[in-house]
Amino acid sequence: MTIRLHDTNARQIRDFVPLTAGCVSIYLCGATVQAAPHIGHIRSGLNFDIMRRWFEYRGYDVTFIRNVTDIDDKIIKKSAEQNRPWWSIGYENERAFNDGYDVLGCLPPTYEPRATGHITEMVEMMRGLIERGHAYEADGNVYFDVRSYEGYLELSNQDLDDLRQPSGDNETGKRDKRDFAMWKAAKPGEPSWETPWGRGRPGWHLECSAMAHKYLGRAFDIHGGGIDLIFPHHENEIAQAKAYGDDFAKYWVHNGWVTLAGEKMSKSLGNSVLVSEMVKQWRPIVLRYYLGTPHYRSMIEYSADALREAESAFARIEGFVQRVIEKAGGVVAPAAEVPPAFAEAMDDDLGVPQALAVVHTTVRQGNSALAADDKEAAVARLAEVRAMLGVLGLDPLDAHWAGETDRGEDLHGVVDTLVRLVLDQRQSARERKDWTAADAIRDQLNQSGLVIEDSPGGPRWTLGPR
Repeated sequence: MTIRLHDTNARQIRDFVPLTAGCVSIYLCGATVQAAPHIGHIRSGLNFDIMRRWFEYRGYDVTFIRNVTDIDDKIIKKSAEQNRPWWSIGYENERAFNDGYDVLGCLPPTYEPRATGHITEMVEMMRGLIERGHAYEADGNVYFDVRSYEGYLELSNQDLDDLRQPSGDNETGKRDKRDFAMWKAAKPGEPSWETPWGRGRPGWHLECSAMAHKYLGRAFDIHGGGIDLIFPHHENEIAQAKAYGDDFAKYWVHNGWVTLAGEKMSKSLGNSVLVSEMVKQWRPIVLRYYLGTPHYRSMIEYSADALREAESAFARIEGFVQRVIEKAGGVVAPAAEVPPAFAEAMDDDLGVPQALAVVHTTVRQGNSALAADDKEAAVARLAEVRAMLGVLGLDPLDAHWAGETDRGEDLHGVVDTLVRLVLDQRQSARERKDWTAADAIRDQLNQSGLVIEDSPGGPRWTLGPR
C-alpha cells in the first residue's frame, strides 16, 4: 500500500513517504474571518477532511492543524466600515466557519490556532531572520529580503525579474519593491502589538510560518490550501520558514476553486453562495456529496442543476441503504475493509470520482441482489457501501447525520403523517381494484415532489429530485 499525492512543488504525483513512520502531519491554511463562509471556502476544508479520513483509514496517526487568520487588512477595513471592534467581527465569522465545517461533517482539527495568539512566536521568527540577514526594519515595518533567499519562487515557478509583489498601504522603506511585509507599522486607530521595532501588527504570511513551526516543528509532511494561495502566500511562507532554518513542508497539496460563471467564487466579486443559506435549500449531506466527490484538484462550476444531479445520485444510494435495512430487519455494520478498487482509487492522489464509481457499482450489485431476493449478498454489498461512504464522510447512518432534517426544516414527521393518509386512500383504491384512482393518487404525489415506491413492507415515500 502506497498513497500517492500530487505535489505542487514537484509538479507531479509522488509516493507519500512520511517523515515519521505511521504518522502524518498536515497544516491547512484555514479561514480569514472577515465574513461568513461561502461554499468555495468550505470546499478546501472538506477536501482535506477526506484526505485526513483516508490517512486514518490506512492506519496513520494524523495531526491536523487548520489555522484562523483573525487579523488582516480586510478585517480592519470591515471594522471601520461597520464601526465594530475587529475582534468582534473575527469571532462572529470564526463561529460561522466552524458551523459550516460542522454542518458538512468535517472532523474537528487537532489544533485550530488563531494568529493573534502567536505574536510572541512571530517576533521570535522576525528577530532570527533579521539576525541571519534575510529581513530588515524600515519605518516600523519589517520586510523580508526576497533576493536573500535563493529558492524564492520555486513553488509558483515565476521569474524574480518579472515579479509583481502585492503591497498594502503604508508599506514604506522597502529596499526592493518585491520584498514583502512580515510586520506592518501601527496606524492610528488600528490594532497593534509591541515589538522591538515599534507597535504594529503581523503580515499574513508570517502568521502561518510561525504557527506551523510552533505546532508541527521544523519539518512536517503536508501543507495544503487553495490554488489561489500558491502565490504570494505559500511562496512567502516557504521563504520565511526556510530562511529561518526550517525544512518546512515536504509536500504541497492544493485544491481547485468553486466557480460561478467561470470566475472564482469570492466575496469581492459578489458571487458568493453562503453555506448558511445553502443548507436551508439543500440537505447538508447532499451539499457534502456535491463539494466532496469531484477530484480535489478540479474546478467545480456551481449551478442548481449540478446540485440537483448530486441530490438524485445520493438519493439512489440512500434508497439502497434503506431497502437493505428493511430486508435485513436491522442496521448492517460497515465492512472492516473497503473494496480493493475503492482503495486503489483513493491511494492514487485521492481519486474520489473513481472511488465513487465503485460505490455506485456496488449499489447496483446490491439492488440486483435485492431483486433476486438474495438477502445475504445484499447485506454484504451494504456493508461495503457503508465502509466506503464512511471514508468519504457520507454514510447516511453515521451518528453525525442521524438528526439531519430534510431541506433545513423539521417537518418530516408532519409530512409523513399527511402522506400516509393519502397512501391509505391509494391502498383502499387498490384493494377495490380501482387502478385508475390508485395511479392518479400516485401521480399527484409524484407531481408534488414525492416518489412513491411499493415494497414488501408497504408503500414508502421519499423526496424526489427537484
